[in-house]
Amino acid sequence: MEQKNMTLDRGKIGSRYEIQNMELPLNVAKRLEALGMTYGTQVEVLNNKSKGTLIVRVRGTRFALGKGISRKIEVKG
Repeated sequence: MEQKNMTLDRGKIGSRYEIQNMELPLNVAKRLEALGMTYGTQVEVLNNKSKGTLIVRVRGTRFALGKGISRKIEVKG
């Protein structure tokens, strides 16, 4: 059963998702790509505060994303 796409800010703690699309300003998208967050990459949600930041692990590196950014990253679960 194929799962539907959603935005990363709705991710559940401990779950892994595959990046499908990023609708971000060019400078932000380039920075995330430099950190290894590219199309098709697996992302694990480590912490998801309802009004704060989202902490993710990408290719072995942990970093935080604000809600404004994570809302614009489309993933598949």
